[in-house]
Amino acid sequence: MNRLLRGATIVWVALRYGLDELVLNSFQHRWLHLLARIISIGRDLRAPRGQRLREALERLGPIFVKFGQVLSTRRDLLPPDIADELALLQDRVPPFDSKVAVATIERAFGKPVGQVFVSFEQVPVASASIAQVHFATLRDRQGQLHEVAVKVLRPGMLPVIDKDLGLMRMMAGWLESLSSDGKRLKPREVVAEFDNYLHDELDLVREAANAAQLRRNMDGLDLVLIPEIYWDFCHPEVMVMERMHGVPISQVDKLREAGVDIPKLARDGVTIFFTQVFRDGFFHADMHPGNIQVSLAPETLGRYISLDFGIVGSLTEIDKEYLAQNFTAFFRRDYKRVAELHIESGWVPPETRVNDLEAAIRTVCEPYFDRPLREISLGMVLMRLFQTSRRFNVEIQPQLVLLQKTLLNIEGLGRQLDPDLDLWSTAKPFLEKWMLDQMGPQRLWQELRAQAPHYAKLLPALPRLLYEQLHRRSGTSAPSELQELLQEQRRTNRLLQALLYGGGGFVLGLLVMQLVVRVQLF
Repeated sequence: MNRLLRGATIVWVALRYGLDELVLNSFQHRWLHLLARIISIGRDLRAPRGQRLREALERLGPIFVKFGQVLSTRRDLLPPDIADELALLQDRVPPFDSKVAVATIERAFGKPVGQVFVSFEQVPVASASIAQVHFATLRDRQGQLHEVAVKVLRPGMLPVIDKDLGLMRMMAGWLESLSSDGKRLKPREVVAEFDNYLHDELDLVREAANAAQLRRNMDGLDLVLIPEIYWDFCHPEVMVMERMHGVPISQVDKLREAGVDIPKLARDGVTIFFTQVFRDGFFHADMHPGNIQVSLAPETLGRYISLDFGIVGSLTEIDKEYLAQNFTAFFRRDYKRVAELHIESGWVPPETRVNDLEAAIRTVCEPYFDRPLREISLGMVLMRLFQTSRRFNVEIQPQLVLLQKTLLNIEGLGRQLDPDLDLWSTAKPFLEKWMLDQMGPQRLWQELRAQAPHYAKLLPALPRLLYEQLHRRSGTSAPSELQELLQEQRRTNRLLQALLYGGGGFVLGLLVMQLVVRVQLF
């Protein structure tokens, strides 16, 4: 009964905001076109379709707001006007009762909140669709006091999520079976991806682990502060971390008055992102302005403060190579190479004609070169490549969609801070270093070190293996065995000489190759 009522509410909101117009017009069945006309009688649908969709999701509640946020990252599936409007969704969710938050903390740790924290602020400082945050003070095992932020999961989320996800799956199935565009939009896959996001965010220990990994990776960079996690006070429903003191990055005038170098701040943001992507392959994938502050403390003035680590992205070495080569090929206007990379990655069917894909990519990318290099948006380039690839049945990988969404966030933020930001010149050192590391002596040395344990186990066994081989040949005469050993020794000497000469030539070749790459690629 509850599911039926919820379904009726969703249908009523969809009709009120004209969402039926977004889907019924693409259906092939004539009776559905007639139904769309009848339903639209008497409604004011003058607002753009993207705005109506966003307002409907806000009306349906926190889960649908979160769904719209995740859906906005799938620019490879959505029309640009709808994706842009969904990107405006914010967690405009009122906080839940502080007594409920206290009860959640006490249930998680099995004791009164007064025994967990020295002090606990009842009024939350932030509230979102999944959780809300309270400030507190705790005493660690050494007796030291620490100011902390306590993130508490919104109660009763799992049943609500499972119920709404069940309805979403059902509607996705209808859309896929009735709409001519249903299969291309892959609604079931989008809902499944949303399911993964939500259930990951419902586990605050997972978010704490993400924060700890990013903090470890960024240690020593001196550009970003990431809160310390207090593991003795973490639970799937509660996460306790260091309280960070900063100013929201959107308050540019206040930052400038405090003496923050705004153009440097913009460059640092790009540096942090590309370091996480190309050096670590592990990046904060939700870097919108609401999750970023700037420190004004004298010892850390102008450093970024990252918050909210529920969504992170990770890249394999293959992903990083694909991205680096795509970017460098694009800036060299080598569209054929971009097309070949799409095919080599396996995301385009192998029977795709390189010339056709090259022409499509050229059509999308060439207009960018009428602008100064600093005005070229790498995020838009990546997005257009994804959209073009859709025509060729490309299966876009989720980690690259997250990357594209985050890159758009970083670019937008950077250029709000500094309209003259040259993103390419900032990204270039990371791409250059990564390319050289892939083909230089350092990579060879890393591979040798990785294989060293295997060879260390093999070498002590060589005398035994040689003895066993000679023993198996014991039926032959001693002089013939000696002759065979001498011949084997000569062959071994020749092989060692060849390896020495070849190794020397290989090292010299690598050095020459690095010089060529530096001069030609960059």
